[in-house]
Amino acid sequence: MNKHYNIIIAGAGGIAEAAGLLLMERSAVPPTVFIGNRTLSKAIKVARWIEEGTTNPCSVKAFHLPGEDLTEEMKEILGQGDVLLDCLPGSLAPKIAMLAKDFHLHYANLTEYVAETREIMALAKDATTGFVLQTGLAPGYINILANLLFQQFCSDFEVDKVDKLEFKVGALTDHAVAPHYYGFTWSPVGVATEYLKDTLALRDYKKTRLPSLSERAAIIIDGITYEEDLTSGGAADLPDALAKKVGFLDYKTLRYPGHYAWVEEQRTGLGNTHEAIDALQHKMEAMIPHIEDDKIILYAAVEGKDIEGNLYRREISKQIQPQTVGKHQLRAIQMATAVPLLQSAQLMLESLYSGVLLQSQIDPKRFLNGNFIVPVYGKV
Repeated sequence: MNKHYNIIIAGAGGIAEAAGLLLMERSAVPPTVFIGNRTLSKAIKVARWIEEGTTNPCSVKAFHLPGEDLTEEMKEILGQGDVLLDCLPGSLAPKIAMLAKDFHLHYANLTEYVAETREIMALAKDATTGFVLQTGLAPGYINILANLLFQQFCSDFEVDKVDKLEFKVGALTDHAVAPHYYGFTWSPVGVATEYLKDTLALRDYKKTRLPSLSERAAIIIDGITYEEDLTSGGAADLPDALAKKVGFLDYKTLRYPGHYAWVEEQRTGLGNTHEAIDALQHKMEAMIPHIEDDKIILYAAVEGKDIEGNLYRREISKQIQPQTVGKHQLRAIQMATAVPLLQSAQLMLESLYSGVLLQSQIDPKRFLNGNFIVPVYGKV
């Protein structure tokens, strides 16, 4: 940030604390940050953690974010804010987005939830401030990277259509043991949700709804074999934006071999209701540990023919590792998720967007080479 802003963060989990610390360490002019959470003590703990971890002078204030009615404190804070960063569970996103609209704040969120995203698109279509949705890692960074690959391929080979656009992300541990071959590095409810909800893709240039975990395959990335499969939410708005331009498009989640077969056993007979998500989450949490050491593997590829009919494929892979920021070390999932959120906030604050801004509408070259993004993902 090149000038002072008041930035409100809703939530006090791992992404919220990473966002707060990164704002203090990597802004030219550190903002005033307000951390709100339903449990005030947790917000206070995160505020202190940021203050202790930054090497810059800072102002971080914790406040109570109740589940229902607005407090006078909240009204005062919302009234002086510039942007609201939503790091709460996706089910709460429409409510937080409405607060942003009511108090004329820019808004950005992380959720992969499709229904909630559509609800926010409806309420924010006439907003006077900007609303960037699904702007984390996946959906988020990976979609913008895939869109850049598509645009560059079409420009370089003088075409307006491609055969395939694939993009994949895995939040993984360094080691994996039987029978699940996995460790939780982020929200268990998020994992359960993406394993059960349907996904949107393009097949034969048409938007198609497909069951999650229905197209498993092996893939080798940088010499290591992973398994990939369809999961919900990660495609963002690209199936809508690129219909009739891309024959085959989908988002898949990367896992170590053996994990998806284990998940299939746990999913048997569950369906994809809210009750099923709870049931799968409980089954997984009973056996899968939470692990702090993590890494992010991401991959995107475009394939098609040039104007003369020659077949080409372009690929990008990246691996994100934990990083030290200020006096704290942040996990890879924190870094990879928080920086696209912050880049989106800066985009809105410096360009004065209004209404909804989806992944396909963001200038990919400018965004992917932004000052928050590059120290984590590198230049493209």
